Amino acid sequence: MKPAPFDYAVAGDLAEAARQLAEGSAKPVAGNQSLGPMMNLRLARPAQLIDITALAPLRAVEETAAFVRLGAAITHAEIEDGEVPDPTGGWLRSAAANIAYRAVRNRGTLGGSLCHADPAADWAIVMTGLGATAVIAGPEGERRLPLEDFITGPFKTALHDGEILIAVEVPRPGTGARWGYWKFAPQVGEFAKASATVLNDATRGIQRCAIGALGRRPLILDAPGSLIDGSRTPAEALRSALPDRPAETLALHLAALTRALETARAEESPSA
Repeated sequence: MKPAPFDYAVAGDLAEAARQLAEGSAKPVAGNQSLGPMMNLRLARPAQLIDITALAPLRAVEETAAFVRLGAAITHAEIEDGEVPDPTGGWLRSAAANIAYRAVRNRGTLGGSLCHADPAADWAIVMTGLGATAVIAGPEGERRLPLEDFITGPFKTALHDGEILIAVEVPRPGTGARWGYWKFAPQVGEFAKASATVLNDATRGIQRCAIGALGRRPLILDAPGSLIDGSRTPAEALRSALPDRPAETLALHLAALTRALETARAEESPSA
């Protein structure tokens, strides 16, 4: 199929993009690896596409002692290839390398993936698990949201009319921090059927366990320390967090969480 008719414009700057997006049924577009297929299937029919790919703030990278700020138009491939700093010492590069196919990674963007908010997408669970922050620009200025608050539901975000996700701030883990990320996909390149992340960062006093591909925004599990030290089983954690879901529907998520925990216990961050 082919998309319904639409207009196309290239934004000259953020202010122009915000104004155009606030005026009507326009959609921002960068890599177009998610919106494009939906338009071809006529699941999405925006009247206009606003190309924000080349806007300087969305391509910028900033390093601080606490985090690395990655512009939203940075591609998966640029992260995979180490063309931008990876504050985690390799965790981001590994996650990026397992997104879809290389052709998709060459054009697909970090911000585009997060704004599409597919529950099964890699960056949604990875950035939530790392405690990343979304940087949003709009008519009222700039604001920041934790990733777990930025994604509000399946294919839904906290963006208001005229707002654009311009960057993601990824914290630097402490020395000796451990990380586990595991996803199950039927075939290489497909979206995950289940995913999980585990962060054990003793230096910063941060522990996080999250579950993805639930058909909703990523779920952050309570009492992560008890999972990491083994005093509570993954099955107990999932039953507590999702009491209304039959155990058999969570079998893959249980396996993903178990594997992520095992990975986090076995592997140490290469970052200093």
